[in-house]
Amino acid sequence: MSNTLSTAQLEALRRFDTCIVANAIETFNVRLRDTGFADATVRSIFPKLPPLVGFAATVRIRYSGPPVDGRVAVERTAWWGKLLAVPAPRVVAIQDVSERPGFGSFIGEVHARVLQALGCVGVVTNGSVHDLPGIEAAGFQLFAGSVAVSHAYVHIVDYDKPVEVGGLKVKPGDLLHADQHGVLSVPKEIAADIPAAAERLRERERKVIELCRSGETSVETLRDAVNGVLHKP
Repeated sequence: MSNTLSTAQLEALRRFDTCIVANAIETFNVRLRDTGFADATVRSIFPKLPPLVGFAATVRIRYSGPPVDGRVAVERTAWWGKLLAVPAPRVVAIQDVSERPGFGSFIGEVHARVLQALGCVGVVTNGSVHDLPGIEAAGFQLFAGSVAVSHAYVHIVDYDKPVEVGGLKVKPGDLLHADQHGVLSVPKEIAADIPAAAERLRERERKVIELCRSGETSVETLRDAVNGVLHKP
């Protein structure tokens, strides 16, 4: 199966929330169920925005205090070339490797607007973000460990290397799916088949919910309905 996904296939993934995409991935038995997602230290900043789907461009940043020579660290822009080498839509995965992750924020409205102009749809980071109203108005997704007031002395350490965000290991080019529930890595080799699997799961779940609402339930009927959701491929 090809790892290349069409625009239509990416849109199909975006129609589902991250929870059901995670459940659908489990039906393919391609990884352990306790892997492939970020933990609760990384949260959705704009939970009302629709799901984010995109390919990861990776950056590592650090807050290390003022430079000894008194100058501000020069902003590195060479990584934009590597960013554009990642297929669109792009998600920037930023690992803050500081001793105090999130003390200074790398992503504010200006950075978000620049990234959006470069074909990015959001940022996933264990660090912090700021300038929230302007970023939300732009429809740019943020998933972060915290919110900060200042960028302080945060600067880029390196880029286009594997990073770890909320316990989730992300490599350049990885496919990410995220919404109000959290951040998920999607195996590209099964990505095109996930929407159909998710739809089957959603239909089975709908039947359980309808049974619960019917007022005509019993332990036996509930057991049969739930087993249909949990055990069918």
